[in-house]
Amino acid sequence: MVTASGQYATDAAHSAGAARAGGRIPRVPGFAPRAVTGSPREAGKALRLRVPRSAHAAFEMPADRPDAVRAVEESNVGRVAELTPIRVGRMAANPFAFLRGAAGLMAHDLSGGPVTGVGAQICGDAHAANFGLYGDARGRLVIDLNDFDETVFGPWEWDVKRLATSLVLAGRVAGADEDTCRAAARDAVGAYRRTMRLLAKLPALDAWNAIADEELVSHTDARDLLGTLERVSQKARNNTSARFAAKSTEASEDGGRRFVDALPVLRRVGDGEAAAVAASLGPYLQTLSGDRLPLLARYSIHDVAFRVVGTGSVGTRSYVVLLLDHRGEPLVLQVKEARPSVLLPHLPALGFHSPEEEHEGRRVVAGQKRMQVVSDILLGWTTVEGRPYQVRQFRNRKGSVDPAALTPDQIDDYGRMTGALLARAHAHSADPRLLAGYCGKNEELDEAVAAFAVAYADRSEADHADLVAAVRSGRIAAEFGV
Repeated sequence: MVTASGQYATDAAHSAGAARAGGRIPRVPGFAPRAVTGSPREAGKALRLRVPRSAHAAFEMPADRPDAVRAVEESNVGRVAELTPIRVGRMAANPFAFLRGAAGLMAHDLSGGPVTGVGAQICGDAHAANFGLYGDARGRLVIDLNDFDETVFGPWEWDVKRLATSLVLAGRVAGADEDTCRAAARDAVGAYRRTMRLLAKLPALDAWNAIADEELVSHTDARDLLGTLERVSQKARNNTSARFAAKSTEASEDGGRRFVDALPVLRRVGDGEAAAVAASLGPYLQTLSGDRLPLLARYSIHDVAFRVVGTGSVGTRSYVVLLLDHRGEPLVLQVKEARPSVLLPHLPALGFHSPEEEHEGRRVVAGQKRMQVVSDILLGWTTVEGRPYQVRQFRNRKGSVDPAALTPDQIDDYGRMTGALLARAHAHSADPRLLAGYCGKNEELDEAVAAFAVAYADRSEADHADLVAAVRSGRIAAEFGV
């Protein structure tokens, strides 16, 4: 046996004698104390006295709230200027799209509402389109949260409210009636609550890995989604680096391959910019586990291109890097700028003090690994010309459900599934017993957050209308269809 100090205990009888004589193993930092004092579940219940679950129904416009158009303009600061009209155009498409690009505005609004004070590693942008499929190390498909640009340690309920609101908006865009939209929000919270209660009852290791993806449909009673999930899975299996490279590259004079312009989404970059991105992959290797290095050592770097991404991320600097192995088979890495989380300015006043991040790419990677059950084996970070970036596989068998395209009978199933996934993610950093104690057995929290979601969805529709009016008046430039 190895002790905490690294010394081997070779005399079991001596150890037993020491214990009988009153000796004990000292508390080791990073581990729980042996003596259990109090009940996390009871502590969670006690929080209801300070912040009743019904209080989460409230939404009041903060007095210092910027108008929606100014909020969008402020969020564009620091982005690539010629790309911000694309971002505005995507946000103006519909109210759900607006919400996707307005995580900072929603954080501002949530900061004035009820907060339990219980922290977790949160996604920070847990809307319904930020869940999806991706491949694990062996090529099997996993479903989980899959966007962590805004991840931070903060109030767990912010993620829950953002998810619920997004389901209401997605349902409205899809043409579902108001009862269906509200039910999707309510049932997402209910699935979160029930899943947290399940995790609270399990041994720690079992809870950590609980709710395997193949069990999600039955756990959340989401059978109406089966056909949609199968179609998305089939598409995801073909969404690979090889397929992207076949469409986006051509043979080069030196026998390798290079990217081909597909403006405005994909464009080749100058030699200096390409060299800077390629050089940044050297420090990136140092952020990986050592057992990954022999794999990447079998690839050579062939080309770099700039590629436009996402809705909320449009305008951030993002590159794709083409790697080829000895057979000419491609692996594409994405090198994506990591900006500070838009939630950070609103957290200190609520008592959440995150440690100063030495690197925003590291923040994103660490948050992702804390929340996902399985993460990309090539996930790391680097710096390009003084700016922080995250690095990950591009087109790693990724697939996603468009919640705004679901039928009314599917949106409720999708809400329950994403609610369960969010609970699993939060339980990796927050004690599920504490959260289960607060959330409780009945539907009081479900109904309260659903009421908030409807009210905030109304606010988002008004914000979206203001943005559309500003585009039409020429106050802010937008480019559509990109």
